[in-house]
Amino acid sequence: MFITLHGAANAVTGSCYLIETNKARLLVDCGLFQGSKRLEKFNFIPKSVVAEKIEAVVLTHGHLDHCGRLPLLVKAGFRGPIYGTSGTLDIARLILSDAAKIQVDDTNRENRKRVKAGQPTIKPLFAMKDAERVFSLFYTLPYNSETKIADEITIRLVEAGHIIGSSSVIMTQKNNSQQLKLVFSGDLGQANMPVNRDPAVMEKADLVFLESTYGGREHPPYEQSVQLMIDLIKETVAKKGKILIPTFAVGRTQQLLYHLAQMFHSGAVEPFPIYLDSPMAAAATEIYSDHLDMMDPEAKDLFREGQLHQQLPTLKYCATAEESQALNAISGPCLILAGAGMCDAGRILHHFRHNLGIAETLVLIVGFQAKDSMGRRLLEGEPIKIFGETINVRAKIANVQGFSAHAGQSDLLHWVEPIARSGARIILTHGENHQLHELKSEIKTRFGIEAEIPSHGETLTIGEEQEQT
Repeated sequence: MFITLHGAANAVTGSCYLIETNKARLLVDCGLFQGSKRLEKFNFIPKSVVAEKIEAVVLTHGHLDHCGRLPLLVKAGFRGPIYGTSGTLDIARLILSDAAKIQVDDTNRENRKRVKAGQPTIKPLFAMKDAERVFSLFYTLPYNSETKIADEITIRLVEAGHIIGSSSVIMTQKNNSQQLKLVFSGDLGQANMPVNRDPAVMEKADLVFLESTYGGREHPPYEQSVQLMIDLIKETVAKKGKILIPTFAVGRTQQLLYHLAQMFHSGAVEPFPIYLDSPMAAAATEIYSDHLDMMDPEAKDLFREGQLHQQLPTLKYCATAEESQALNAISGPCLILAGAGMCDAGRILHHFRHNLGIAETLVLIVGFQAKDSMGRRLLEGEPIKIFGETINVRAKIANVQGFSAHAGQSDLLHWVEPIARSGARIILTHGENHQLHELKSEIKTRFGIEAEIPSHGETLTIGEEQEQT
């Protein structure tokens, strides 16, 4: 077996593994590169993939950095099934539809500038018609069920605890001369978190691809993070200020709604208006409600039909741009959840423009903010420009860590320990350079295993030497 990494090697995004045997060609994930312009240049399907010869794709979950190149794969000739859990495929439909719209809107905006400058126009990476061709290939698999997806190849999807429907992939190759068991961790969540179930623990494998997004660091205690958030909210409510939370539509929004409901229910804070100013987050919340069987028992009741609004009676959805704009005229206290999570686009920028100059405003940062993002600049006190206008920031900017949907170092080590003890080969992917090497060092110290850190485009040989076809 040969596995080539066409993404998430020495990088956090673009997850894509090409698996080749003498009898099969498969992909695990086919994600978009996000972040820097340098990374975005890799948003194509390499010719060596030979899209029309790929028999199947397996998705670990529906985030764009794991499914975003599927429309490009189909455009390049792929026609096979795309496997995933029902939760994963529903989230992928939502995220790819949104991405297609953004691609077209951004390209149209850029082309207007190019026409004025006498430059050639460009085409979007993909449009809605391309995304819809992807959806027609979706094939739902249940958790914990063995499924044959190619000659000699079976897979089993198990809980990864990252977002709704997320999975780790156990892939087995059986032939007359050998049996190989591979594990692709996908993105792993923290243990003992509400909304998401804990990642499944596996005991044995020949090889594991382990994500390392937070391979070199720990998250603060979760209960401490929740309490800090509540304390900051209480302080701002007392000042009758606005609370602005830039949030990711899938996963983080539902997690925060759970804690806001708990906050009101416990009497820690008297109810006040909460606005979910993100049509995508509202749609994602409906998807969570449709998959109660995939949720942590603690959160199931909140997301049952009608229960969310009973426990959060002041929650209102802002579907239109006009409803979003109307929030500018509303006085505090109130709380606005809006995208984008790293503050680089979306409705949160409009709320920043109107409220960052007000001392009573609280900006609650509850997610990772990449270098050079608007969120990172706010946290570091750098000058802020929004739509070309310099903003005098007088609002309080608070960073509440601990809500991450990714496992920290100790959770990653706990998850991989049984596999490591079985003598598996460990391959570290999906992380920045320092996170990869810190996790590699810790694995060596704890388990005596020299984990590998492959490069982009590198091919690994697994099992007996075979002639590549």
